[in-house]
Amino acid sequence: MTHLNNTQIKVGRAEFSWKPADGSFLFEGEDAILFWINSAFKTFLDTIEEVSGDESANIVLETTGYRMGIIVGEFFYNEGANPADVLNVLPGIYASAGWGTLEIEELDEKEKKAVLRMKNSWEYRINKLQKKKNHGTFIPGHWAGVLTGLFGENLWYRVTSSQLEGDEYCQFEFSPSLITVSENIHELSRRREQAEIFKLEKIVEERTKELSDLLKVISSPIIPVLDHIVVIPLLGKYNEDRSKELLEKTINELPKYGADFLILDLTGLDEDISEYTISLFQQLIAATTLLGTKTIIVGISPALSIKMTNSNYHTSDIKSFANLKHGIHYALAERGQRII
Repeated sequence: MTHLNNTQIKVGRAEFSWKPADGSFLFEGEDAILFWINSAFKTFLDTIEEVSGDESANIVLETTGYRMGIIVGEFFYNEGANPADVLNVLPGIYASAGWGTLEIEELDEKEKKAVLRMKNSWEYRINKLQKKKNHGTFIPGHWAGVLTGLFGENLWYRVTSSQLEGDEYCQFEFSPSLITVSENIHELSRRREQAEIFKLEKIVEERTKELSDLLKVISSPIIPVLDHIVVIPLLGKYNEDRSKELLEKTINELPKYGADFLILDLTGLDEDISEYTISLFQQLIAATTLLGTKTIIVGISPALSIKMTNSNYHTSDIKSFANLKHGIHYALAERGQRII
């Protein structure tokens, strides 16, 4: 049996400890774990993106990196450490832990601004394995958190160079900002809500068009009831658009039936008759007359009768009957026929 001994070493500025008997590994005195970047950690990130989607995964990683950075920065801030001194030490510690190399290109403590450059960060290496096109969000988010904690004021980042996008290094610029991880989370939620609303509106629009198209087909159909006699039942209300559709449909399709008589059945009309409806009667009768078809009106209600009278609509030359049966009998009689 192999004897397992505790081991402690120092690499660069970082201290590592192993306790094989406990199955534990410590980095700078704190519990830590090791991952294989090209397998385990890549699988971990791939799964997050698969479950939540790329946009959500970016926000999750950015927020996680930021909050981890805040812990680091606030620790030194509470110790009263000078930001320049801390940033002089941190690159060596992070490099020893496999985070990549970090250079402090610029630091303005008075303005609370900084420019950091990184090469070969673990995020870059994983993103490269994932065949990503754009830079990640964890690393810049993390350093925004570190600097926020160090300066005691909210700082945010701007990526000005990306190794993943072909630059020699990644460069991040940090400065005081109103942007926060919470605001980014809320903005993501708003975008998702807006996207869902847009999808619903699109569905409603498509369904409305389908119903509108269906209504055009079944609304006021031309029904051949006997040879040379067709019926058009007028249903519901008729506005300008619907009146125009019916008129065009009648003019285009009526000649197909070779009808001598067109019976307009008004039984199903809405009681609230509009001016468009009165005008529709006039136009339909005028159009069918030009096509050589005689028009008969059936099912006029008292309310419609009054409105037609008040509108000075002349009906003396139009045959009107109480119901469809009487209208059909009249049309047959005009052709010298009757139902036996």
